[in-house]
Parts: sequence; structure tokens; C-alpha cells
Amino acid sequence: MSKRFTVARVSKSGNTFEILVDPDAALRAKMGENIPVSKFLVYEEVYRDSKKGIRANANELMKSFGTTNVQEIALKIVREGELQITAEQRRRLIEEKKRQIIDFLSKHAIDPRTNMPIPPQRLELSLEETGVSIDPFIDAKRQVPKILEKLRMVLPIKVGLAVFQIRVPGDSQPSVNRHLRTLGKVLKEEWGQDGWWRCELEAPAGMITELIELVNRYTAGRGEVKPGGEVK
Repeated sequence: MSKRFTVARVSKSGNTFEILVDPDAALRAKMGENIPVSKFLVYEEVYRDSKKGIRANANELMKSFGTTNVQEIALKIVREGELQITAEQRRRLIEEKKRQIIDFLSKHAIDPRTNMPIPPQRLELSLEETGVSIDPFIDAKRQVPKILEKLRMVLPIKVGLAVFQIRVPGDSQPSVNRHLRTLGKVLKEEWGQDGWWRCELEAPAGMITELIELVNRYTAGRGEVKPGGEVK
């Protein structure tokens, strides 16, 4: 066990409970990894106040956690409570969440003036310009609504689904069709007398570039992708 340690705490039944943990292993456990409690728990103790060395008694543990098993309680505290993380850990987590948010917006958002995707670099610059705070522990998608409010102050942006008109030659239809259905919902499809396959695909608005690349790849540049409706 590392000599470094930090505090994880949780409030239950009006009481605060603390444990001393290895910061790296505890963070991995908090983020969902299946880490043995012995890898992150520094001492087999649950405290009311770790700085003063005040331990929680068995009655308090049973009332708040339904058990006196320290390892079970430690896992609950790490998973459900607050973990004090290092500055470097926070920086890495925030950077990772920012990448996830930018990736989501680059696929789901467009500039409503042009109906085209917003480049990731522009999204990143706009995030920095707004100074919006990113929570290292909250799922990226759950943070998008709050972030959009800030982004709209400096950037024309619209998030939603759009309908794309797609047309490909018959010999490319099986491959294109298979991949399209992993990206969105085929609303309508038909075969033309010219032997070409046409469909309407509902997909995230910012995916037009990805759709064009996909169709070009499987049709050797012979296919077509056009926006076909308002973003909703």
C-alpha cells in the first residue's frame, strides 16, 4: 500500500463517516473498476473524524450502513461519497470529460447558420472562452445541457436529430445499409428503376461528415448524402 493517502467521506443518517484510502486505487474504484477494497483501504477503520482519530462505533455503523463490515462500508463510502483527489488526478479527469463532451457535441451539434458540424477545435476554444466548469465525476452527457447554455453565449449551436437523404448504387447497398443502421434509424427506403437504393436516415445532426465518408468509402465516391430536414 502506498504511503500516500487521502480521505473519502460520506454523510448518512446525519453523521459523517470517513476512511483513509490510497488516492489512485480509490479513484479507480469510484470510477467503476472492480478494485479489491484491500487495494485502496489504508486502515481497517471507519472514522467519524479521521484528523482527530475518532472512530465510528458499531451502533453508528449498523444504523447508517446496515452492517459493521468495514470492507463493505469502505466500498460504499468510496462509491457513494466524496473522494478528495489530487490536483493532477482532477486535471486528468476534467481533461478526459472535456474530450468526451467535445466528441459528443461534434457528432450531435451543428451551426444552425450552415447546418454543418462544428469542428472539435472550435468547440474546445469556445469551451475555454466561456470558462464553463466541468465536473470530473458526472457523466459527460449529463453535463451537456448546462454546457450548451454557456456555449450559446459565444457560439451558434443546435443539438438534435436530422434526416439525411442517402442514395447509393445497388452493388454497394448491403455494406452501406448495414453500417447506416448502426448510426441512426432508417425511416424510409426504396429501390429506384435505375437500380440505385435510396433511404432517409434519422441520425445525430453533426454526423453528416461521417455519413459522407462512410458512403464514399463503400461506393468509391458514387453515392450521395444530403441533409433532408430540420434538426429536431
